[in-house]
Amino acid sequence: MVDQRRSPAGAEGLQRRRFLGYLLAAPTLAVAARLGADTLAPPEAAAAIPSPPEPADILDLGDALSLAAMPTSNLIAIQVNRDDTVSFAVPRAEVGQGITTTIAMLIAEEMDVPLEKVHVTLADARPELLFNQLTGGSNSVRSLYDPVRTAAAIARARLLSTAAGQWGVPASALTVQNGVIRGSGRSATFGSLAEAAASSRTEEVSAQPKDAAKFKIVGTPQNRIDARDAVTGKKQFTMDLQIPDALPAMVCRPPTIGGTVKSVRNLAAVKAMPGITDVVVISSGVAVRGKTITHCMDAVRALQVNWGPGPVDAESDDTVLKKLQAATLPLAVPPVLTSSIEADFVFAFASNSALETNCAVADVRPDSAEIWSGLKAPITAQEEIATMLGLPVTAVKVHVMQGGGSFGRKLFGDAALEAAEISKKVGKPVKLMWHRTDDFRHGRTHPMSLSRVRVNYALGNVVSYEQRHTSVTTDFGHGLGELLTAVAAKLPVGDIGFSQTVFELSQSMPYNFGATTQLLNEVPLKFHTSSMRNVYSPNVVCARELIVDQLAAKMGQDPLAFRRSFFKDERHRAALDKVAQAGQWGRQLPAGMAQGIGFHAEYKSCSAVLVEIDCRPETVNRKVRDGVTGPRVTKVFMAVDAGLPINPRGLEAQMMGCINDGIGLALTESLHIDKGLPLEGSWDNFFYTRQWNTPPEMEIFVMPANGEPGGAGELGVASSFAAVACAYARAVGKMPTSFPVNHGTLSFEPLPRVPSIPDSPTDGLSYVS
Repeated sequence: MVDQRRSPAGAEGLQRRRFLGYLLAAPTLAVAARLGADTLAPPEAAAAIPSPPEPADILDLGDALSLAAMPTSNLIAIQVNRDDTVSFAVPRAEVGQGITTTIAMLIAEEMDVPLEKVHVTLADARPELLFNQLTGGSNSVRSLYDPVRTAAAIARARLLSTAAGQWGVPASALTVQNGVIRGSGRSATFGSLAEAAASSRTEEVSAQPKDAAKFKIVGTPQNRIDARDAVTGKKQFTMDLQIPDALPAMVCRPPTIGGTVKSVRNLAAVKAMPGITDVVVISSGVAVRGKTITHCMDAVRALQVNWGPGPVDAESDDTVLKKLQAATLPLAVPPVLTSSIEADFVFAFASNSALETNCAVADVRPDSAEIWSGLKAPITAQEEIATMLGLPVTAVKVHVMQGGGSFGRKLFGDAALEAAEISKKVGKPVKLMWHRTDDFRHGRTHPMSLSRVRVNYALGNVVSYEQRHTSVTTDFGHGLGELLTAVAAKLPVGDIGFSQTVFELSQSMPYNFGATTQLLNEVPLKFHTSSMRNVYSPNVVCARELIVDQLAAKMGQDPLAFRRSFFKDERHRAALDKVAQAGQWGRQLPAGMAQGIGFHAEYKSCSAVLVEIDCRPETVNRKVRDGVTGPRVTKVFMAVDAGLPINPRGLEAQMMGCINDGIGLALTESLHIDKGLPLEGSWDNFFYTRQWNTPPEMEIFVMPANGEPGGAGELGVASSFAAVACAYARAVGKMPTSFPVNHGTLSFEPLPRVPSIPDSPTDGLSYVS
């Protein structure tokens, strides 16, 4: 549900500025933006009483990423083609979040061309972009909004001036509609002017993007430009590619994370198996290449490997938790002359596996290499591959493919590196696919963490809020998207610096809770981790919002009224009020059912969520084949304020995904670590929110436009997680402190560790009704 769109409040000053850009030397019109620090400056810090501003209140992670991307924004160009289309290769990854549609809308808006005439593709790895080809931190729209609009506005102005020059009239006498310029009884399409408008040399020009009040496309619900291809099977993913001579490949992986190959007992026998062309030892296991993926799976299962140990073989959930407890930083403010609430919250490992398994195609020759994969940090992957192969970066071409999901997984080019290594060793192209079991057991995970919170309060006020978040190290080895910072992030000191920076620039307190400190400490265990959606925020915010409910109860206040009275920002109150009204906060429910609310602000955006949960025995104990049932969230109401919502329909879809993520993190989804390996080996084992746990009723409200676009891709995960946790606490009468709530029960029979992947199922027809 979308509220009536308004012009962004307070955006007039920004909209009326003129932006500089470049006409690029090209056969048809090509335009790029030039941005400087004056076009994106952090807002002035306003003193918050009684809580002082935190780092993320002044300069958040998205601001930092945008500032890093700014110097190379002039290298991102829009091309006007002779066939009346407009082309743009977006330097970000499309992994289902809809960035290609959003960018197409911005270009269509500024240039006054039909949306279907705008062709947005994904750019190959471009090392010259430096920090400007990293997809993460819900930053893509924020960082590309001004460059894309500026380049499009310059292109439109150039086409108008070209037509005016040819017709001998002032440009102000001409109009543009649907990619056609009209005036003085004449008309010309953009394509017919593209060659004449082109520049023979690169020159600096300026343009004034549209005032937001004149937007006709931006802010309106639009279907995704790739929707038809997605539902008809025409959309091309990595495994759909038909690269000459690229045969399937798969890797036999160790029975523990990071294990090594000591020897292969039956190498010759496996090489002789039907359909197998190659078997080679690589850094991560034993790779096989065959005529079909089935041949590869048979070979992987047949391999007899003597494995060396890995770095976390002795670790399990219990041992990791003890290390987290020992590493938790001390709380500093004692409860002197105040009352106090203190609690520890434990969050299990979770899988970063996306629907599309880790995969890549590689064709490595003696003097060159070509790679295809869904990559969110393609420059890092390109540079790492070049280093591994001993080739110059210019000899390695990396094509960014559309990805079937990410959850942060595709920030790492693990499959691309592996495919390149295999291709080099066998001397042939390969199409590498990870088995689903590999993805869950050897893929990236969201690290286990512990959050300790202490709140001191007195006389109706919160005097201090302290949170000490301790986590297994999150791998930021992708750096800021290129090799220099990627290498720095892998160093012991550098890794700490990256983690602390991300934490400090992403965690802020929306409430006036007195002296507030939120600190991170990490335990350097060598699990394969990465930045799962919303990184630290879901766990940090869940712990905080549960404590907020406890505070409200101790002070004799309603949880909603308590939050409203302590909020720092009116935008926050408006979002919370919206869901409270829609969800009828406080309505009577049967025993065992309850409402819960959660709130999160990040990326210059915010989301408020109200849920209803059913924890009655008849619901908790219902039977579902091969599934975990337990409590069910029956209703969800979310209000999302993302500044200027460019595509409200796309924003709603993103929030639906966030809601289901939050439900899973609170109730069902986790990895059980045992002797250095997750026991989960498939989606059947990892209980992401399924149809039987999806809320029958879900409403999402996009709040009225407010300023420029904020981040949105991950915005609703933390608030949804927190709302479900708070509702569960109220329904069962006890605050949960371990998540997901069903983690203590192993609800499946683990797959064996050896062979590394299970046999292909043969009972598929039994599931067809």
